[in-house]
Formats: sequence, structure tokens, C-alpha cells
Amino acid sequence: MTDYREEQINEIEALESIYPDEIEIIQREPYHDFTVDITSSDADNQDEQDQVSCSVQFTYVEKYPDEAPLFEITTSEELEDCEEDITTVINQTIEENLGMVMVFTIVSAVQEKLTDIVENAKRRRREEKERREHEIEEAERKKFEGTKVSVETFLTWKKAFDAEMIDMKKITTELERSKKLTGKELFMQDASMNDSDVKFLQSEGDAVEVDESLFQDMDDLDLDIDLEEEDVGD
Repeated sequence: MTDYREEQINEIEALESIYPDEIEIIQREPYHDFTVDITSSDADNQDEQDQVSCSVQFTYVEKYPDEAPLFEITTSEELEDCEEDITTVINQTIEENLGMVMVFTIVSAVQEKLTDIVENAKRRRREEKERREHEIEEAERKKFEGTKVSVETFLTWKKAFDAEMIDMKKITTELERSKKLTGKELFMQDASMNDSDVKFLQSEGDAVEVDESLFQDMDDLDLDIDLEEEDVGD
């Protein structure tokens, strides 16, 4: 008959020896209840941003290891999206190891999963960095190379350029002419001058009315001055 209690005690002693700083015994009676802190492997050689860890709380049941232990995962915010994957790993490991003490095997499987998570995150960061660098290099290359010109693109550009030059030439010519117009040219361009001449010629052909009252007092004017001037001249 299997002595489940003895197997459980022996495993706890082994785990405390293997994980002296990571394991915490919560209670020993009636069944062992403990947590193990699990960190991705080679964490000492990784930057802080590459270190991930979680805690798994195990509780033995009466017939462990023939029956699966209870477990609960506690993760940091950065691993919340991966908690389901970690749970899957633990359940698979339990199914594969029923009948044998398995906590060490579970911890090792979770540690491997955490390491994969770290490596995948590093790979994504590396790929993203390479993508950004490639985009920058492409932008710099295009800046120096310019746009590649084909016959079609050149003809389209040339047509637009010629039309723009013609418009510019017209504007320049008109500006130059407006600065150098002679009086005659201004006269010919100003329609109001033509209208004034026509009106003047029309008035020449009409009878001119004279105000005779302006000449009624001519006899009263003192003309001695004019006569004296004529005598001096003689």
C-alpha cells in the first residue's frame, strides 16, 4: 500500500534543498501547502527587462501523487497575457507524471516556458528594431537617390514644366511692357481717352453758344495804357 504521506514529506524535503530561497511553506497539516517562486533561466545574465517570474502555490491532496495536486498561479502584470499558457504547461506536466512526485518537474517546465517567453519578447524587440532601422535606411537612400525617372514620368514633367515657363514668360513680358509704355501706347490702350476725343470733335461740329453779356462793357474799359504804349513804341 502506498504511503502517500511519506512520499509527500520526502518531496517537500527535497524541494527545500533544491529551492532554499524560492520555496515558502504555508502549512504542513493536514496537507502541505507551499509556494515556489519561479524565474526564467539564466536570469543573472539578463537585463532587468528580460527577467520574468511567477509564483505557483501547490497544495497536496490526500492521495498525491496518484492524484493531481491543486495549484494556483500568481503572475506580474507583464505576464498576465501568458498566464493561460503557463496553466496549460502545468496541466500537461501533471497528466504526464501522475503516480510520481512531480512538483520539481512542474517547476522546471514552468521555468522553461518563462524562458521561452523572454526569448520571444527579445526576438520581437530585435525584429522591430531591425524594421525601424531598415525604414530609416530606405528613407535616407531615397533622399539621396531621388525618384527614379522613366521616359513617361520625364515627358509628363517636361510638359508641365514647359507650360509653367510659358505662363511665367507671359507674366514677365506684361510686367515689362507696363513699365515702358509710351504716351501714345497709353493713349491707344486707354479707351476713355478715345471717348474724350470723340466727344471733343463732336462739340467742334456743334454751334458754340456765347454769353454776349461778357462783352457789353468793353467800351467802358480804360484803353489809355495801350495807346501810351503805342506812342512810346513810335
